[in-house]
Amino acid sequence: MRILSREEVRQALPMAKAIEAMKAAFTQLSTGQAEVPLRVALQVDRHNGVTLFMPAYLTADDQMGVKIVSVFNDNPAKGLPLIHALVVVVDATTGEPVAVMDGTYLTALRTGAASGAATDLLARQDVRTAAIFGAGVQGRTQLEAICAVRPIQEAWVYDVMPERATAFAAEMGRQLSLPVNVAGTPAEATRQAQVICTATTSSSPVFDDADVQPGTHINAIGAYTPQMQEIPEETVLRAKVVIDHREASLAEAGDLLIPLRQGLMTEDHIYAELGEIAAGLKPGRASPEEITLFKSVGVAVQDVAAASAVLEAAQRMRLGTEVTL
Repeated sequence: MRILSREEVRQALPMAKAIEAMKAAFTQLSTGQAEVPLRVALQVDRHNGVTLFMPAYLTADDQMGVKIVSVFNDNPAKGLPLIHALVVVVDATTGEPVAVMDGTYLTALRTGAASGAATDLLARQDVRTAAIFGAGVQGRTQLEAICAVRPIQEAWVYDVMPERATAFAAEMGRQLSLPVNVAGTPAEATRQAQVICTATTSSSPVFDDADVQPGTHINAIGAYTPQMQEIPEETVLRAKVVIDHREASLAEAGDLLIPLRQGLMTEDHIYAELGEIAAGLKPGRASPEEITLFKSVGVAVQDVAAASAVLEAAQRMRLGTEVTL
């Protein structure tokens, strides 16, 4: 069995390759070539957390694995990461576990890569400005992914904790060699942006619908329970809504479930799964003025595809530590 650290995962799978892996994974998911049970959520209310168990099997690529991921909301106040995760890759031909790797960075990487894939398939070609809501690890890979598929020249970041936004701006500006500005208000970021990514744990919308400009593409990745919400109902209603997985979204995506419960829309308002667009089964953006929204709750096919790509590269690059259990 090969053990891979966070740094080795990072070395093995650059963002551009992760984005291509996500397109392939979503295509298989939407064309009946993946087995993906709904994830099992173990609530740990006394510690304000949840641990999720997420298995998947990609039948076309013959890739299998499982991720265990914990989201404990009190961790940042303790100086700990919000998310801890581990991914196990299983040999689909024998059932033998063949690799264990850090899943915390992999989760951020594959989540960013999913938004990169959605941006590539849905955003206007001429976008130059991005806005990120949430200055955490997820926000960082969101911006990195957008920059991998569009020639972004300027970015804005907003966080309810300004010091986090300041640190984000300095770090990502250096990493991506572009100006990253700290927004004083959500409106300042929203009005400037042609691509918006929301990566927060908010239970209420993080920007106002009136500030969203025509032609904007939005990646909403933070609200992963029925009670959480990042996107205003008005924005959802006037956007072309694309999701990662219909079954998972209708079980977990508060951004969609809240307007559904309020009777503001029906399930028919969901235009497509991203894999349908990646597979060429449905077209993406219809006009330059159209607002597009990619709502992602995260699906295990992303983890399995990313981890399998990491393992393949790690074997080639001789990364990781071989152990016998």
